[in-house]
Amino acid sequence: MTRKELGKLYHQASVCTERLALPLRSQVWRGMAGEFQGAGTGSSIDFQDHRAYVPGDDPRHINWQAYARTGSYSMKLYREEVRPVIDIILDASESMFFETEKAARTAELFYFAVISAVQAGAATRLHILRGEHYQELPMDAVHTHLWFEKIKTKTTNTPSAALALDRVPMRGNAIRVLISDLLFEGDPSPPLKLLTHQQGKAILLAPFLASEAHPEWEGNYEFIDAEISSRHSHRVEKSTLRHYHRAYAEHFTRWHSTALRFSAPLARVSANQDLLTALNEEAVSTGALVIS
Repeated sequence: MTRKELGKLYHQASVCTERLALPLRSQVWRGMAGEFQGAGTGSSIDFQDHRAYVPGDDPRHINWQAYARTGSYSMKLYREEVRPVIDIILDASESMFFETEKAARTAELFYFAVISAVQAGAATRLHILRGEHYQELPMDAVHTHLWFEKIKTKTTNTPSAALALDRVPMRGNAIRVLISDLLFEGDPSPPLKLLTHQQGKAILLAPFLASEAHPEWEGNYEFIDAEISSRHSHRVEKSTLRHYHRAYAEHFTRWHSTALRFSAPLARVSANQDLLTALNEEAVSTGALVIS
């Protein structure tokens, strides 16, 4: 995709952030000053508790109404205001960019997550993962659309290998947004454990094509393994197609059930609709996004 094309996708994602947003208020934050509620005490307007006065305390926080009743000084405690922490992890596997429509949807989801995080004033880090190859992406690479060139670095991946999420330096108490088609083999539990460790909250946005979810193959085909660019000739019978449909459905049934167990909202996002329509299909109902 050209920078001009990426610019159009950025604009479309930006328009969607006027209607939908990441569910940042579902997390209890600790850390830097900002606009969201934290787990400590500070100076926000949300009253949390009180305690006895200690010499040196700020007299502005004395509960004078309680003093009038009891004659004892006590301090009002307020919930601290902190910046949300967001780690956005983009699966840069070939399967995410092999087809034009899916590549465009992947880019839109990435832009949407970044714009939504920035608009919320979040402490945001961007991570690119392609098999075992990891790189942190500078924010300016998004605005200049250079990120797309960075992810096209060729690597030697094992076909359908799970993402090496253990290589990503995820921060504690963060929302981890994983943008991935989830088309890798194995039990979904290990990656979800990594995404939710250290009190993290995982959100999964999974782009897909109707042609991969419900293909209508019949006859002789040459299949291409997107990850290693190998070609394989096969004859597809009706029984073969039924087996594929069943395996595909079971794969995502496992992901949905495991994600539910980890309280990690998973939304599959079609690449065959406009972005806002596709996001409204599952993202809001599953809690992956909220109406802004």
